[in-house]
Parts: sequence; structure tokens; C-alpha cells
Amino acid sequence: MQILIWEDEATAQLHPIVAARPAYAITCGSYRLIDILQMAGATCAGLVRDYLQAIQESDFPQLVSMTDLLRSDQPLVVLNSRTVPRLELLDLLPQLIQHGTAGAVVSDDLAAMLLPPGDRFREALAQATDPRQELQQLFALPKIDIPLPLFQFPHDVVAWNMRLIKCNLEHRLAHGSYRQLQDGLFVAEGVKLGEYLVVNAKQGPVVLDRNVEVGPFAYLAGPVYAGSNTRVLEHAALKDAVSLGQTVKIGGEVEASVVEPFTNKQHHGFLGHSYLGSWINLGAGTCNSDLKNTYGTINMEYGDQKVATGMQFLGCIMGDYSKTAINTGIFTGKVIGVGSMLYGFVTTNVPSFVNYARLFGQVASIPADVMIATQARMFARRKVEQRPCDRQLISDLHRLTAAERQQLLQLLGN
Repeated sequence: MQILIWEDEATAQLHPIVAARPAYAITCGSYRLIDILQMAGATCAGLVRDYLQAIQESDFPQLVSMTDLLRSDQPLVVLNSRTVPRLELLDLLPQLIQHGTAGAVVSDDLAAMLLPPGDRFREALAQATDPRQELQQLFALPKIDIPLPLFQFPHDVVAWNMRLIKCNLEHRLAHGSYRQLQDGLFVAEGVKLGEYLVVNAKQGPVVLDRNVEVGPFAYLAGPVYAGSNTRVLEHAALKDAVSLGQTVKIGGEVEASVVEPFTNKQHHGFLGHSYLGSWINLGAGTCNSDLKNTYGTINMEYGDQKVATGMQFLGCIMGDYSKTAINTGIFTGKVIGVGSMLYGFVTTNVPSFVNYARLFGQVASIPADVMIATQARMFARRKVEQRPCDRQLISDLHRLTAAERQQLLQLLGN
């Protein structure tokens, strides 16, 4: 199976969670789209935004050249990178290939295309100066009726995480190397458990991957997944659909949230129905609200768009590299960009690369070199090498988010 994973124009609607990663690398229910495709045995290439090319080459060396796929003699599936990483893809993708003739799957937006060997669109893509733009033109292909839902906005990741995680964890247990230590608690090699651990598996299993450490007096109510080398601190309470990436430090109360690799929330405080990117640090006492006082459904603001989520519980969306000071309070349904520093109460959305202390009348831009230096210190603490592509990513993100930052600063008269 050969798959070209493609970022379409609507990928921008997933900002800030895709600012520093390809959309196929969003974690949801403990899996990413790229993980599902690897399970399917697919040979994949990635067509991403230009500034992420170096990151893709460094972080996803298993991907092959797009040109090699386009000019092969095998059927090619072009798959939208916003496709929800459901296990059903393991059956649906072979069905798509069996369709045989060129066609398109449309789910609100263009979700996938089948391009057989020798198809004229394949040659056009191979010669295109902007293949991502060329792919936008393929709506006219005959329609194929296969359900391939897409992430439309960041809050969709939180919603789908709750829907998928139990099934995904059952799949992990069926295909992975885990031991059951007690009813509903499954551990991989090297897991260490503190005393007086309480596990509640009535709603789903608790799965701890390699070398996870759990401190004493922790409470884990499944479905919960902790990635390799993650530390769950003493007195932590994780419950009701928590998906943690690798090398995370987690403490306090966490409910129905996705936390990407290398993020720290190791102190007391509540995180609920939220998404945290990578390399985030939440200061002690940081809490978010995930329920309106009216108990009504939550509307999100993404740039100039106001989106009705239909969700009664929804916390915050936070981009990579952002930080909070102690006792920061984040209001319901707020979006925080990449590389920002938060203080006090967060009552509005926060653009990327700002010091946000609006409660105290202080909002200022953060220079790119400050965040590059911060990145170097964070990486060193986790024994991760800071590569040229990491430094360049910060510079590119700072440049690309200038407009959203300037809009807030002008509003506040700074």
C-alpha cells in the first residue's frame, strides 16, 4: 500500500496545534495518523508546509520521496493529513484501493483520492511546482463513498480523543507486550509503581508503556494511556480519557485531555478536556476551566471565526513551547499560541510569542532569539540535542505568526 499524506489549505484551521508539527503527527486516543498507516504496512511520503520540510526529514525518516510514489507502478492513495486516526482505516484503506479507478472521497473537504498507475493526475503532480495546490483541484474526480472524517478545528481532537481512546487501548493490548498486574491495569517493560496506587477500570483500561513511573497515592481511572518514559507524580489523578505522550511529567488532576511528548504539568492544578502541545510547562497551581457557569455549550474563537462546538465540556488548546506562571487561571475554551508566557488570568485567546499578563496591563512580544535560547535549555534538561532545524522552526514560527501578535498589541495600544 502506497500513501501520500497531504496537508491541504484547511490545515491552517488547526493552528496552533499544527504550528510545529505535521498534521499527521497529532496525537488522538494515544495514536497518530502516521502510527495507523505504519500499522497498515503502508509506504508513505509526506507533503507538508514548506517550513516543516526539515522537521519532517529529521523526525520521520521512515517517509520516502513523493516522486518515488507518484512514478511507481502501484495504486496510490493521497490521504488528507487531517484524517482522524481511527483504527477503521486499517480496513477502509484497502477498500479504497480495491475501488480500482481514479476517484475522490469527500468528507466536508477532500479527504482522499485514489490514483491508479499511469493516471494523468499522477504525472501532473510529479511535474507541479506546487503539488499541494495542484491537489486542491481534484474535487472533480468521481466520488467514492467511504467514511473518512477529518479534524476541522483543534477542539475536534479533544472530542475524538474521548471517542477513540478506549478502542485504541484495547488494540494496543491485543497487539503489544503488556502484563496485566491487576484488573484493568496493563504495564510494559520497566514500569515502576508507587505504593497505594488506586486503579478504576470500569470505563476502560489503564495502559502504561515502557519505563513509566507512577508515584505513591496516585489515582488512575481509565481509559488512560501513558507513553514511554513518562512520570506520573505522587497524588496525581488521571481520569476519563487521558492520552499522554512519551517523556511527559504529569501531576495534579487531569481529565479527558491530550498531552504531547516532553510537556510538563507536574504540580497540583486542574487540566480538563484540553490539548497541550510539546515542550509546554504549566507552573504550580495552573488551572483551566472546562465548563461555563451557564452549563451551556462552548463556542470557540479561531482568528476571526466563531465556531459552535456543541461540547459542554471544553478546556484550553495550547501550542508548543508555551508556559504558565504559578497560579495561572485559563478561562473556558481559550486558545494559546506557540511560544507564549502566561501570567495571572487568561480571559482571551493568546497569540504566539507574547508575554501575556493582561490582568496587570502588560502584554509584550517575545523575540525569536529568546525562545530559541529557552528551547536550548529545555532540550538540555531532557538530554535532547537542539538541531539547526529546531532553531529554524522557532524563527519561522515567529515570522509566520507576526500578524496575529500585532493584532493584539494594536488592540491594547502597545
